Amino acid sequence: MAGVGSVVDVQGTVADGFEPVRDAFAANFARHGERGAAFVLYRDGEKVVDLWGGAKTPDGDGPGDAGASGGDAGVSGGAEASGNAGASGDSGDSGDSGDSGDSGDDGASGDSGDDGASGGGGGREPWTQDTAQVVRSVTKGVAAAVPLLLHQRGQLDLDGRVSTYWPEFKAGGKERVLVRHLLAHRTGVPVLDTPLTPAEAIDGVSGPLAVAAQRPVWEPGTAHGYHAQTYSWLLSELVRRVTGRTIGRWIAEEIARPLGLDLWLGLPEEQRGRVGRIAAVEAPAAPAAQGPRLRPKRSVAEAYQDPESLTRRAFAAITPLPDENDPAYLAAELPASGGVATAEALARFYAALIGPLPSARTARSGGRLFAPATLTMARTEESAGPDQVLVVGTRFGLGYMLHGPACPMLGPGSFGHPGRGGSLAFADPEARIGFAYVTNGMRRGVTADPRAQALVRAVRTSLAALEA
Repeated sequence: MAGVGSVVDVQGTVADGFEPVRDAFAANFARHGERGAAFVLYRDGEKVVDLWGGAKTPDGDGPGDAGASGGDAGVSGGAEASGNAGASGDSGDSGDSGDSGDSGDDGASGDSGDDGASGGGGGREPWTQDTAQVVRSVTKGVAAAVPLLLHQRGQLDLDGRVSTYWPEFKAGGKERVLVRHLLAHRTGVPVLDTPLTPAEAIDGVSGPLAVAAQRPVWEPGTAHGYHAQTYSWLLSELVRRVTGRTIGRWIAEEIARPLGLDLWLGLPEEQRGRVGRIAAVEAPAAPAAQGPRLRPKRSVAEAYQDPESLTRRAFAAITPLPDENDPAYLAAELPASGGVATAEALARFYAALIGPLPSARTARSGGRLFAPATLTMARTEESAGPDQVLVVGTRFGLGYMLHGPACPMLGPGSFGHPGRGGSLAFADPEARIGFAYVTNGMRRGVTADPRAQALVRAVRTSLAALEA
């Protein structure tokens, strides 16, 4: 990987006033061992930051090579020390206060040694402006737009029962599960009694059958817990029953194509060469002046180590973990974790949720996706407090994580979704921004990755100076 202290040739542009963001992006390579990454920021529907750097294939290999196993295992926000570095306006280095610590499996194998990535040296292919990346659970935020847009168009009742659209789903005591429960992680089926194999997980049939038959582990609607893997089959089958289309096709036809987004749920074979290879990176050791790295609370660590806990079982709904560099995985339509996108596409997507895009390829609302009422629903709190799976407190709207200690974004009105390993994308309507950071260097933890948080702080600093 690009070792701590490495100098990487950062490419791209920033608008006047956003220079701190460029500095923070470059510093991620020097301070946090970044491999390859991109960051894009939209403000008022226009792109104001577009940065990329490092290596697309840091180990000299291309997509399809083994070595990156899937699943968003691990969450930050459970550190012993109080206060989350990313949630304040502090522009200082956060260190690793957002890391979750050891979750038993880091979700991505591969060489974590120093590869000296500096834009493709030593046979390593450089990250370019059009490099796309597997973004893991960032996909959930893109996928959540589908049921909300279906509701906006009068095709889906968020307060209706899932079994109204999918009769088989009511088996096992799930007859009262509402669509909004599904989106807010309140369904009670984050685990599978019989996990799926990687082949079954992507065949389009086994997953929906399994979650339909699964008995909930809590009474639906009474609690919430992160449906890390099962969200894929819950949402994809609901959308198919309502629309007659797969969720990947719906996103392509109704969102990506009209907005001109390089974003796929089900990567076409002809786009495979654009995708960076993901691999694990180890967190740099904290400088002595910062003291020891913060570790997760005992209850969090124990949950990840206990094979019978909901935590371990939720992330093991696919066993063994899939290889996320495998072309078959990239071609699958897994809305919980399998999206492939550029940072540009994700930032543009979130900008389109909250306001018009002057250059959109559609006349519908000037490119704006969410009507005001839909935007309000997306970021209104549906679930909050102790998460039955992630153990720490989390907050969810309808399909989106909301700003808070477990998932710090720009401010109280921000909504979006992180992906395990580091990627983060969100919108903030009050600040009028769409934010997207993608990386191929996977670190432990679902949320509050220090690289993403450094960029959040830099954006906050830039906006404050511009508005002063």
